[in-house]
Amino acid sequence: MAIGFHHTKEKTLLRVSFYVAGLFVFIALGFAFITHSAAILFDGAYSLIAFFMSLLTLKVANLVQLPDDDRFHFGYTAIEPTLNLFKSIVIIATCLYAVVGAIGSLTNGGIKAEYGYAIIYGVIATTACFAVSGYMKYQSKPLRSDLVAVEVHTWFVDGVLSASILLGFATAYGIEQTRFAEYASFIDPVLLIILGLAILPVPFKIMLDSLKEVINKAPPESVTAVIEKRLKQTLIAVPYQHVEVRISKSGRDIYLLVHIIVDKSFSVATISELDDIRIASETAMRQWDPAIIMDILFIANPALAD
Repeated sequence: MAIGFHHTKEKTLLRVSFYVAGLFVFIALGFAFITHSAAILFDGAYSLIAFFMSLLTLKVANLVQLPDDDRFHFGYTAIEPTLNLFKSIVIIATCLYAVVGAIGSLTNGGIKAEYGYAIIYGVIATTACFAVSGYMKYQSKPLRSDLVAVEVHTWFVDGVLSASILLGFATAYGIEQTRFAEYASFIDPVLLIILGLAILPVPFKIMLDSLKEVINKAPPESVTAVIEKRLKQTLIAVPYQHVEVRISKSGRDIYLLVHIIVDKSFSVATISELDDIRIASETAMRQWDPAIIMDILFIANPALAD
């Protein structure tokens, strides 16, 4: 089974994410200690999760490049959506925990933070997170890696989180200079609630997409229709009644089980002629999309394709 492509560049990008996430843990936790801000502490916790998830992602990136063996007959690519599913659940749990904690802080009178230092953190974190996300997205364009795609989303969400923190603390700093200064302490927990709820749709989408792959659900009709059309173009010289295609996506691989219900006029002299058809079809499909892996069966009885 052919596994992956551009794996060296993929690992390089994942290492960048890993090392920068580790740096951000120290920066965020340091500023959280200085500013006494729960929102920055949450951002630090998010970075800590990203750090450990990046470590796991690097391990999985190595595994998915391995060929199939006696333990994993279809290779290791199924680990990819499983990891993404796990990562999304952890992020969702972190967001919900932060929201609950922020609600508790609100009922206790809010949180007084050092907004000047918090603004400095917001500028640094926002710039860095969007820079990493943009760099990884640009560099990963030729790749077909769900692992890198999830990292790009993670850094983008962290950038939105940091930008919101920056905006909120700038607002709180301004309020402190007015006669409404007593309300500034509510900005931090309110901001944390808004952020925690606002970023939930991203990990929820990743969770649902990954779950579909884990349970082996077929890709959307818009995707399968294009694949089937391309496949039939590679079989134009083969007399057939019908082509039945079953499609599943597991990580970076798209698996096609193809039943060709041959016409009565179809005949071959040797098995090698069938192999030639298979090779020509799969080569054409993989030139179009290198992620495709195919098994082709030739049958005369349509019932065998059910």
